[in-house]
Amino acid sequence: MAPITLSTDVKSSSVSVVASPDACNKKMRNSLLERRKPFASVSTGEEKPFDFFRTLFEGFIAGGTAGVVVETALYPIDTIKTRLQADRIRIYLAVRGGGKINLKGLYSGLAGNLAGVLPASALFVGVYEPTKQTLLKMFPDNLSAAAHLSAGAIGGLAASLIRVPTEVIKQRMQTGQFTSAPDAVRLIASKEGFKGLYAGYGSFLLRDLPFDAIQFCIYEQLRIGYKAAARRDLNDPENAIIGAFAGALTGAITTPLDVIKTRLMVQGSANQYKGIFDCVQTIVREEGPPALLKGIGPRVLWIGIGGSIFFGVLESTKRFLAQRRPTLPEHSDTKQD
Repeated sequence: MAPITLSTDVKSSSVSVVASPDACNKKMRNSLLERRKPFASVSTGEEKPFDFFRTLFEGFIAGGTAGVVVETALYPIDTIKTRLQADRIRIYLAVRGGGKINLKGLYSGLAGNLAGVLPASALFVGVYEPTKQTLLKMFPDNLSAAAHLSAGAIGGLAASLIRVPTEVIKQRMQTGQFTSAPDAVRLIASKEGFKGLYAGYGSFLLRDLPFDAIQFCIYEQLRIGYKAAARRDLNDPENAIIGAFAGALTGAITTPLDVIKTRLMVQGSANQYKGIFDCVQTIVREEGPPALLKGIGPRVLWIGIGGSIFFGVLESTKRFLAQRRPTLPEHSDTKQD
């Protein structure tokens, strides 16, 4: 490295520093790196810093709200999908006199399910949001998708501790095995032990971790591209449309995993399947490969509409909470006497 030389300007009585070529190149590289900020990352410096705990709290609130709304709205479609995948095709909507549909059957287990959906959705988004922000600050620009994939998988793993027992109880009630959530918990625990509440846990992770990672990655990347093209923030209908597309596409891709998960969860103490691979082999051998796509229609419809509602409510709630953040007083550089 060449030495640094000093030159004095007599007229201005100022001293200028003539830096070496290496120093100039380093300064240029740093300037380029500063300009290459990730689009979706959290900026530091003069911009508002990343508040981990506030992001965690707002994620809990927004996730719980979105989860409850979408679950309540689309529970009947999920019931039909579960019954189809459980190979109970002859179970159909009970129609009473006057052509009225028995809505009680379609909403069987909703109350108990909401008791699990609320904390599970809150936990997922509460973990996802700060994890996403942290990873976006760590990863380079061209790996933002990897940050979204990783954050989705981590959020799904955390939420699975609540999701799996909720899903087991919900699906057994949807297929008519139990009439109430408390009875379901008590009987499952007495007959199958505590592990019965986590039946199909491996297949659940096999389905939900890829699903969460793919869905949120597609959603986030589409939002980034759309926002860059439009050069403005997205409104609620645009978020809902992107959420619907991301949900429907991911739902179709992961349908075989959902079928396997459903079969393992609803088999109860019968132990028809010994595990994930045995379940796949048995389904293909006895019913043919198309059986792995059972319920794909209701599933794509359910998750597509659900994605629209979920992400629409999620972004709306996040914006609502952001607008009500307490503003910190600006510190003045001048001192008062």
